[in-house]
Amino acid sequence: MDKIEVIGNGPLKGEIRISGAKNSALKLMAASILTDEDLHLSNMPFLADITSMAKLLSDMGVKISLDGTAGYKGNTGRAMCFNAGELNKTEASYDIVKTMRASAIVLGPLLAKHNKARVSLPGGCAIDARPLNVHISELKKLGATIQIKNGYIEAEAPNGLKGTEVDLIVPRFGIASVGATETLLMAASLAEGNSILNNAAKEPEIVDLANCLIKMGAKIEGAGTNTIKVTGVKELHGCAHEIVADRVEAGTYAIAALMTDGELELVGAIRHDLGEFIPLIEKIGAEVKDTDRGLLVKRKADKQLKAVCFETAAFPGIATDLQAQIMALLTIANGKSKISERIFENRFMHVPELTRMGADIVAKASNAEVYGNEKLVGCPVMATDLRASASLVLAALIAEGTTVIDRVYHLDRGYEFIEEKLGAVGAKIKRVK
Repeated sequence: MDKIEVIGNGPLKGEIRISGAKNSALKLMAASILTDEDLHLSNMPFLADITSMAKLLSDMGVKISLDGTAGYKGNTGRAMCFNAGELNKTEASYDIVKTMRASAIVLGPLLAKHNKARVSLPGGCAIDARPLNVHISELKKLGATIQIKNGYIEAEAPNGLKGTEVDLIVPRFGIASVGATETLLMAASLAEGNSILNNAAKEPEIVDLANCLIKMGAKIEGAGTNTIKVTGVKELHGCAHEIVADRVEAGTYAIAALMTDGELELVGAIRHDLGEFIPLIEKIGAEVKDTDRGLLVKRKADKQLKAVCFETAAFPGIATDLQAQIMALLTIANGKSKISERIFENRFMHVPELTRMGADIVAKASNAEVYGNEKLVGCPVMATDLRASASLVLAALIAEGTTVIDRVYHLDRGYEFIEEKLGAVGAKIKRVK
């Protein structure tokens, strides 16, 4: 099992190209099921989850080819072509689905295009249960018959899906379901008649998906707002689409610049897509400037990092996927910070590992208090999920001595070439087999 070794050292300086968004790429790959023609996707990140989704689609009969790569220093990432014209299987088997959460996104496209689907209940990070109740209940409103059998979602719509009004709020949390919004958006694109997606999620990845579907011939209005209107069409065609930059990766490297008192240009980063994250880190002590190629991040002139209070929220609020990384930053900020996790349960699993490195954190239920220290100390730590992994790498960049991070397969699910990217701007970081 691979580990990552980091020796804390000085400021990071230079540029980092932000890869295509994993959370967008996975859904766009699933969208290839909706057409018999070629779907060309560029700026594809090279990640474990992308490989898993490619295996899943290939197992169904989707033809996949690599159109080229510019390497991590290029501007467009990998380019891939997907053709589902000879799809011969409408089942997503457990052997592949168990490795990642996003594989359930094929449910909507399969139902819309082939009127049936058998999809294993998914795996991925053990953050919380994150049930698929909203996906299922709202697909039923479109006319699907769905039941859970032996760990599989079995769905069919022999007469096709019919447009209707759906509601995408997760009752348990009172927030819009991002996954259900994406599922219903794709399903409604081929459903007969008009659909209204109420309480839709507004994340940039949903806008990216909608833009691609529109290029494919879908009739969609309102993506990025609470209400999305979809007029179903009989068929979709192929297109070429460049995947939006990964806002979580951009946020992670922005924090790296702050923590190390460095200066990084994040090539491809989009200010709008980071929502309230930028005002938050500016309050902590960041100076963020727009450049011709992205964003430039460094500490303000006084070099002081200040404690803050914040809670995670749906976009444009502070993304839960950046909570662990912000916590790592606040371990060296002056004063007491307070963090409230409002999206996922059990997402403070990185706290014990940061504490091992000298952080002063008290976490209880969905709230944490972080008391800033002057320094952290390197030691062996273990990653528990994707974003927790990133927080440990960030802490290791400034810790005295050497930090060895175990279970980095989590990290490989969401960060492309992280050792190369950080190493190129001055970090002492390497992968240990």
